Amino acid sequence: MYAIEAKNLNKIYKSSGGEPPKHALKDINLTVEEGRFFALLGPNGAGKSTFINILAGLVLKTSGHAYVYNHDIEKNMMQARRAIGIVPQELNLDPFFSPEEILDVQAGLYGVPKKQRRTKELLALVGLEDKAKAYTRSLSGGMLRRLLVAKAMVHNPKILVLDEPTAGVDVELRHMLWEQMKRLNKEEGTTIILTTHYLEEAQELCDEIAIIDQGQLIMKDRKENLMRNMGNKEILVSFDEPPQKIPQSVKPYFHTQESDFYIFRYQGGEAQSGIIIHGLIDSGLKIQSIQIREARLEDIFIDLTRKNKELP
Repeated sequence: MYAIEAKNLNKIYKSSGGEPPKHALKDINLTVEEGRFFALLGPNGAGKSTFINILAGLVLKTSGHAYVYNHDIEKNMMQARRAIGIVPQELNLDPFFSPEEILDVQAGLYGVPKKQRRTKELLALVGLEDKAKAYTRSLSGGMLRRLLVAKAMVHNPKILVLDEPTAGVDVELRHMLWEQMKRLNKEEGTTIILTTHYLEEAQELCDEIAIIDQGQLIMKDRKENLMRNMGNKEILVSFDEPPQKIPQSVKPYFHTQESDFYIFRYQGGEAQSGIIIHGLIDSGLKIQSIQIREARLEDIFIDLTRKNKELP
């Protein structure tokens, strides 16, 4: 079953203030399988938040279709909204309410009976049980961000969408939040959709990754496939004596020099490390040390979005 499915989804914002219409989403076809920890990545203004807000019912699509657990977001609006919880970028919390009151009110809006509300459990989950009765305006930015996570979970949604959830959260609390999200995903089967500019988080946590740029879906794949087939690995080699020139047999792989290290780069899906090392040895160079630098999602992201901008 697909937790989320988009078919030829478009969003065009009308012209305003002399600006031309903005085509924010362009024929997006995207599926997210149930139970995934899914990363939706893209530069600022790529269309990520527009896509999420359409799913949440906050923005009306221009054309196409979108489904949340097979519920059409327009024809079956109530069922679709009950299946999804959104953690927005904006800190949209009433400053005169306590965290306890905010969660109770939100649960009431979703029709959750008082006996079934998980207010204390959710506050403990995000580390705010000692702030349950404090005014929200007294909380730090990181605490407010965690309260938004709890607020999105009051109705036990099957899908949790985290839109830049760790912005302004310190390192320790960030790790705590991610541990809870991983547990939620693995033990309870909740589908997690993450947008973040911390690409190391996406690489560490997610099992599937999609990249949106300029309103277009430019890539979607399992993480291991993406890292293996598109990521560049690097071999950092230092020598007893610096070479006068790079041997011809390994010259196609030479990338740059950093301090005493000569860096050779090859595609992650290619078994070229042996060729590079043997080529250096056969040329008579004496290797002092070798380090392998694995492919990084950040490099793949930069490469894909740069190539997309170069297209006509």
